[in-house]
Amino acid sequence: MTTKDLSKELMYEGVKTLVEADHEHIHLHQQKLYTLFSLAFNYFLYSSERVPGHYIIRIEDSYLLEKLIRKAKDRSSRKFLQKLALPRKLKYRESTFHLDFFNFSTWNSTNDINKDKIKGALIVKNANKSPLEHEFTEDEEYQETLKSLPEKYYLESLKEFVPKTITIAYEETFANIHPVKFSFIQDESIKGVNIASDISLDDFKR
Repeated sequence: MTTKDLSKELMYEGVKTLVEADHEHIHLHQQKLYTLFSLAFNYFLYSSERVPGHYIIRIEDSYLLEKLIRKAKDRSSRKFLQKLALPRKLKYRESTFHLDFFNFSTWNSTNDINKDKIKGALIVKNANKSPLEHEFTEDEEYQETLKSLPEKYYLESLKEFVPKTITIAYEETFANIHPVKFSFIQDESIKGVNIASDISLDDFKR
């Protein structure tokens, strides 16, 4: 464990909060992306032991995946993601975890899973722009398909058949998804205060 990893006490408190959140679809919207990922991922590890089945980890892109492998706030999450990165499918006890991205071409393997066997999905978003718009192609038919899809399709497509989803997305709003906050994560932004100009370090030297 590094000094920046979550303590066992905070990990327990965070997972317990998610267990007690009696909602099918949850939105984690606080600023600490790597902390939120560790909490949500460990919740699904715990859930996968109680309810064996298939679990989808849908991360915005491979760049974010690499960041999570390096910066997630617990060793188990980092090691698990590293093993899951290739071949994007990993057996964990009686369950199987699948990895894909906010990109249609990576959904082939997860689309082949029997929908009744999928028990949960963790969706991790990093950018403000709709990720599906990042897909570059000059195929006009493909672009028209993108335009015809519902907003936030990377999540909505899963909500149609996945009984439990957790979405990590800062400064986003979602319909029919319950926001959950962790009391031990402090809001780093204080509106109306400019720290650089309003506080002098000399005040603390007296």
